[in-house]
Parts: sequence; structure tokens; C-alpha cells
Amino acid sequence: MINTRLAHQNVLVTGGAGNIGAAISRAFAAQGARVVIHYLAQDGPAPADAEWAHITPAAGEADKLADELGNGSFAVSADLSAPDAASHLVEEVVARAGSINVLVNNAAHCETPDTVDTLTQGSLERHYRVNAIAPALLTAEVARLRRGDDPLCVVNITTDAARAFPGQTGYGTSKAALEALTRSAALDLAARGIRVNAVAPGPVQTGWIGEDLIAQATAIVPMGRVGEPDDIADAVVYLASHQARWITGQVLQVAGGHAL
Repeated sequence: MINTRLAHQNVLVTGGAGNIGAAISRAFAAQGARVVIHYLAQDGPAPADAEWAHITPAAGEADKLADELGNGSFAVSADLSAPDAASHLVEEVVARAGSINVLVNNAAHCETPDTVDTLTQGSLERHYRVNAIAPALLTAEVARLRRGDDPLCVVNITTDAARAFPGQTGYGTSKAALEALTRSAALDLAARGIRVNAVAPGPVQTGWIGEDLIAQATAIVPMGRVGEPDDIADAVVYLASHQARWITGQVLQVAGGHAL
């Protein structure tokens, strides 16, 4: 039996109320951790030239999940595209929980169209604010507010699209920036005992993959299936666990061999 040493630790999961985020929240709670579920209370309307490719969980879903998880888990709302959201979010969590031991930067912004031909200043800013800038600021804030030498690690959720993915230029490049942040922050924080790693999912079924896309993905994924949210959650828990204590600055591809 592996002891992850995550029991009674405080885990902040951004975008933790739905899909992969909810699976991550449940996986940490199963280890005895108290999970702080960050969520976006209400997404703004998409601009005239774009559509949101993500789904904001319905009102009350985060609180419902926190009740399900137990262990003193609770939900907090913040719009991570706002300039001061990271500092306010971390300060609120620390005030309520006392500390943050694991930060999972899972929240993401994705919109379409997202090709080179359709890029705009606004679309790039929207992607980078949530996918790269917010995780950087959250990482800096949790490091700043760390109590003494309390355990602390960061796990970022990136994507196959950080390597190359047609039609996801703003999304993919913002996630590539997140992978660069993973390495940079790992080097800056290693001497303080703070680890920073990332998980890069391949195609994962979160409700958006129809039968035709499943067939296409199955054909190009070497292990012959699309991923499930639990595949990603288990990898995140591993990187946060005691067993990964000498691992930092790594991007773990969890994709069934896709995009190698």
C-alpha cells in the first residue's frame, strides 16, 4: 500500500467543479485531503466573432461537490481573467483553510475559431490571461504565503496542443507558455523545497467528443482509446504525492502515446 501523505493537506484545484477538475478534486479527497474547489460563477458572453469551447458548471455544482467530498472541503469563486483574481483567491483560501499544500492549475479558457487566420488581440489575451498568466500569479502567491517549510507543490494541467494542434493556436501556445512556466518556476523554487510539475492530457472524453471524433481519436492514439478524467486525476495525485518527492520541472504526457 502506497502512502501518498496527502491526508489532511489542503489542495486548491482551479476549475475544480466539472469534468477533469471534478475528477481531480475527487481523487485528492479519496486520499484524505481537504479540497478547495475554485469555480467561475458565471462566464461572460462570447464576443461576436468567437464561441466558448468550454462549459461553465451550473450554479451550485461546486458547493454540491464540496459537500460530497467531505474532509472540510469548500468552494470559492473567482474570475481568473481579472488582474487581481490570483492574489484575492489565494488570500481567501489561506484565510479559511490556514494554508495551501497543493495547487492544481486546471482552469482553462478555450474558444473557437482559433486558427492563425482568425487570431485577434482579444482572443490571444483571453487565452493567455487564464491559461498562462493566472497560473503564474497563483504559483507566485502560494509560494509567498507558504507557512515556514510546510509541504507545497504545484501541478499544472497543459495539453497535447502545446506541441502542435491544428486550429488551436491561441489555446496551444498559451499552454506551451504554461509548460515553460513549469520549468522556470521549478528551478526558481527548488531550493525552497517547492516542486512544480505538469500533466499534459491527450484527447479526453469530457462530453465534447462525439462518436465520429471518438473513432478518429481511437485511430491515432496508440493505446486505442480516448482518455477519461480519472486517467488525468491519477497522474496529478501521483505528482503531488510523497512518491514524486524528487520530481520537479517535468511535463508528464498522459495521452495513451498520442503526440509523442
